Amino acid sequence: MSSKAKLAETDKLYFRIVMALSITVFCAVVVLNRKWLPRPDVMPDFVTLLPGLNALINGTCSILLLVSLYFIKQKNIAAHKTTNIITFGLSSIFLVSYVLYHYFADETIFPIDNPLRPLYLIILVSHIVLAALVLPLVLLSFYHGLLMNVERHRKLVRFTFPIWLYVTVTGVVVYLMISPYYPF
Repeated sequence: MSSKAKLAETDKLYFRIVMALSITVFCAVVVLNRKWLPRPDVMPDFVTLLPGLNALINGTCSILLLVSLYFIKQKNIAAHKTTNIITFGLSSIFLVSYVLYHYFADETIFPIDNPLRPLYLIILVSHIVLAALVLPLVLLSFYHGLLMNVERHRKLVRFTFPIWLYVTVTGVVVYLMISPYYPF
């Protein structure tokens, strides 16, 4: 088998893994939001810190994504790669924190009589939909970037970067809008 054929097989395998992982994460989030899993009667104290931590992580990721863009525009590939790895790591911590929060805590509802509710819902829904779409894009972008498959990486990042940035920024906006209504 030629090296090109091996790479094509590896790409297919990685694509399948990315899709399986993305679907698994999506299903886990749906299950947690539907409260189909039994939960403890008492919410651990640390759970009240998670929304703020998640907003901090999202805000940090927003800044790091812009720093990464700056580095690649300066052709500083090493700094670009390091910044993206840090951003990916923080996003992974965010995902664990998000899952933990939604496992333990009840959903906080934005007040129905609040005149900002339609705006909140537009931001929230777009955030949720794009967050679900961005995970496989990020994983595939990383794969091609780490392999230095520059052309595929660039093609993917044209979609991945603005979506990921939007998701991280709107994550902070959603937190700022809903945080006054947390029951803790």
